[in-house]
Amino acid sequence: MSMLRLTNNEGIEQDLKLSRDGTHLLFRLFALGSNRNKFTETFDRLYSIDLNNGEIESFGKDFTGTVTGYAVKADGGIFIVGQLGTETQIYEQKSPKHDLIYHQGWNGTYAKLSTSSQSNFIAFVHSSFTKPKEVYLAENIDRLQSAQVITSANELFNRRDLPQGKLYRWTNDDDNQTIEGILRYPPGLFEQKNLPLLVLIHGGLYAASLNGFQVDWENWGVLAASEGWLVLEPNYRGSTGYGSQFIHDVRYQFLSRPARDILAGVDQLVKDNIADPNRLTVGGYSYGGYLTNWLITQTTRFNAALSGAGAIEHASEWGTIDFPVFEYYVLGGAPWEVPDTYQDEAAIYHIDKVRTPTHIITGQNDVRVNPAQSYMLERALNYLGIPVQLLVFPNEDHSISNNPWHGKIKVREELKWLHMYGHQSFKTVTQ
Repeated sequence: MSMLRLTNNEGIEQDLKLSRDGTHLLFRLFALGSNRNKFTETFDRLYSIDLNNGEIESFGKDFTGTVTGYAVKADGGIFIVGQLGTETQIYEQKSPKHDLIYHQGWNGTYAKLSTSSQSNFIAFVHSSFTKPKEVYLAENIDRLQSAQVITSANELFNRRDLPQGKLYRWTNDDDNQTIEGILRYPPGLFEQKNLPLLVLIHGGLYAASLNGFQVDWENWGVLAASEGWLVLEPNYRGSTGYGSQFIHDVRYQFLSRPARDILAGVDQLVKDNIADPNRLTVGGYSYGGYLTNWLITQTTRFNAALSGAGAIEHASEWGTIDFPVFEYYVLGGAPWEVPDTYQDEAAIYHIDKVRTPTHIITGQNDVRVNPAQSYMLERALNYLGIPVQLLVFPNEDHSISNNPWHGKIKVREELKWLHMYGHQSFKTVTQ
């Protein structure tokens, strides 16, 4: 039997499922705003291919958020898990031609939705600011708020005094764009003032910080807050869940514009007397590392920085990254086509302005962000006399998933760096 190609998209196709009657193939597509094909969204969408005639239609085409998952109903309709702002909720659509219906559930993040082919029962994972992830079962979609928890895998967290979180909004005065993010307070200090701040920047860049509960090595805001830090997780320009324009705004200025969004948030926290202006720190992994590297070239207000697998020079990154269309898209072309943009948006060409002690981590075998980017950053800061520490995890790629101890070591060493440098500026220490 010969194979038949069904699509020709510039993007990542994933999460393939057959419809109940076997006539359609459903898939999620992440595309980088192709100009050559009809898919122009730069975030996850859900599509259906008619296997009889090859026609492709979009589910939730008017939904301004991003599709994070879906499940096929017994009657052939679709449940869609969609992220809008900091909330991820459940929606329903009978077919691409019908309206999308929102089903009221709990605030927070729904994931891993599963349906029964024999009944109306649905199962899902849910979490929120102070509610750890567990699996729930509902009799039907209309009884989401009375779903029963059927696991207790994270019961230990419920016995502890956990950080509380809230939505926080501010305005970037450059263009009056409203930006929002998650603000996590140390246990027992909810809505207190003058707290030490860690700006923890999500990766992606096409991702978002959510009303959810995560305690892994990359999304460790809950852990940082438990150690006494007020944690701001900003959904800067380029984050999903805020519409197409919000995402496309980063093109050609994919570090400088999000960085201004983030700094405006820090300004507002200081103005509101929530964050102590003398105890500000910043960090992130992957694209969060890119932005961390950029931010410390733009301001000396951060006492400490945590750079995880972040690039500082884009021409070499374009040549080594396993996903070169990313650099091509966000910078507007190849290095020889837009050389000024490649240089203007690269931290290495502004590195002489850095005064922030910086902790750097990378995986030895990272093909997404080559370790050489971290080596360059460490060498430059050493040359400038800035305190710096480089931690290279052996036999690890970008996901740092081969050895579970490595994730624990990463967070431990980053917390030690914050404790060492985060409470007073390096400039003050050296005076």
